[in-house]
Amino acid sequence: MKENSTLARQYIIVTPAKDEEKNLPNLIHSVITQTFKPVVWVIVDDGSIDNTPEIIREAQEKYDWIQSVHLEKHPRDIGKRYAHVCNIGFDFAIKYCEEHNIQYEYIGIVDADIVLESEFFNKLIEEFEKNPKLGIASGSEYYYNSNNELVLEEMRDELPMGCMRLWRKECFDETGGYYISHFPDSVSNVSAKLKGWETKVFKHIKAIQVRKTHSAEGLWRGYKVIGISDYFRDYHPLFVIAKGIKYLCRSPYYLGIAYLYGYLSSVLRRMDKIDNEEVRNYYRHKYKEIIQYHWTKIRDKVMGR
Repeated sequence: MKENSTLARQYIIVTPAKDEEKNLPNLIHSVITQTFKPVVWVIVDDGSIDNTPEIIREAQEKYDWIQSVHLEKHPRDIGKRYAHVCNIGFDFAIKYCEEHNIQYEYIGIVDADIVLESEFFNKLIEEFEKNPKLGIASGSEYYYNSNNELVLEEMRDELPMGCMRLWRKECFDETGGYYISHFPDSVSNVSAKLKGWETKVFKHIKAIQVRKTHSAEGLWRGYKVIGISDYFRDYHPLFVIAKGIKYLCRSPYYLGIAYLYGYLSSVLRRMDKIDNEEVRNYYRHKYKEIIQYHWTKIRDKVMGR
């Protein structure tokens, strides 16, 4: 615990892991070699049937700031299950800190298939220190393409990524923590904005994604879940149609069908929607924000900005 000398910069992180024996050792190495290490790292094993539990156990024996939670076997689920597993980790980490009188100012998530640059958390916390209104922040996701070139995964600057993010503790508490929903990272970003916090992605802070987005369960299932999520968050139907057409116009073309199937099947089954009216209203009118975003980009390009 003594490695973090500045109390105000201490942070805790949670990692959900299921059958990650190939990826978890690389993540562990990238965390233990951080120039600024967490005071507590909780790895939640979601019922793995491979060597994941043993890998976690070995790391925990070597480093007293690594803790673990082991859950019963459960089918892999890229829907609400992810948020549920993360919340088990958050609850354990927070309680552990209370019991051991460990102070922290930031709380975060790092997925098991991520590899962090050694200065990742040092750089990220520096950005929080520059801006007291910054509530949630992430680095940027990079991946190796077919030519083994490191490529940036393009994201909007104000939408922190879920796979390696930090909350300012005050923001985490004020927004009710990590909402159990489809795409909980998006919901937490919106909740922070509605409470007056700023959210940001920093492209100079690198994390390498060893598994392309949604590929863990296949692209079809991944985009179907996006459709279900957009129904859950109450996106406007016309916005959903436009989004589906966008997916249909790019390869592989079936992604648009998967997305629309996920949304329409939710409509027909009359599935529940998010019960936070403030967040739901935001998503219902999100199309206005998207239109403004693209209009600004077009205007700036025309004006040479």
